[in-house]
Amino acid sequence: MAFSLNSISRAAGFTAPRLLIYSDAGVGKTTLAAGADRPIFLCTEDGLGTLAVDAFPMLTQYSQLIEALSALYHEEHDYKTVVLDSLDHLEPLIWAQTCAEHDKNSIEDFGYGKGYVEALSHWRNLMQWLNALRNEKGMTIILIAHAEIKRFESPEVDSYDRYQIKLHKRASELVQESMDCVLFANYKTVIKKEESGFGKTKAKGIATGQRVLYTEARPAFVAKNRYSLPAELPMSWDAFSQALNTSANNSNQQGA
Repeated sequence: MAFSLNSISRAAGFTAPRLLIYSDAGVGKTTLAAGADRPIFLCTEDGLGTLAVDAFPMLTQYSQLIEALSALYHEEHDYKTVVLDSLDHLEPLIWAQTCAEHDKNSIEDFGYGKGYVEALSHWRNLMQWLNALRNEKGMTIILIAHAEIKRFESPEVDSYDRYQIKLHKRASELVQESMDCVLFANYKTVIKKEESGFGKTKAKGIATGQRVLYTEARPAFVAKNRYSLPAELPMSWDAFSQALNTSANNSNQQGA
């Protein structure tokens, strides 16, 4: 295809968001996603509990996930949100698919790091399907993952621990790059300083019981958003939707 100035078009502006929500177990990621507009769940783990939501049968193979996404793309339905729960339970299925295609018993059998690189082709395929559902069907994308604490090797300061997405590093980077928002969910903690004697104080973390979504990265966790959202939001779909709508309205006014 030859490019010229006639090839230029204006971007459509706000489209359905692509979200990755991660946290420790039990914070309420799945419940949050269930509050989205007309969700359909694709589950690789038994995490729905008592939630009354529509879902495909449990996915035990990567090929089943692709079949489900194909059905959402090609068949008529009124779902507005696709929820994949969870990425870290999907990852072993991707490894198994990769091993089967290359006659390997384990992802480690490829040699140092090579199996994880090979598996990226399936992660890219997944992102392409999700982007097709978002761009052509207008569906919001919600990916759910668990968190783990890992050492972060900073080039600027001493290394430190932080919450990260529980995926292999290469897969995690690819998925994060594909998302509009990476949201870290956690219980809000406040720091209280107490006298400890001899003129010294000690800091004590106190849990408030309030659950929040963090939308911007901090030393303690990975996060991002492309919508200029507040750095911290109450952990509810209504609060997130309201913040997103406010951002969209501000963007439209600035572009007017």
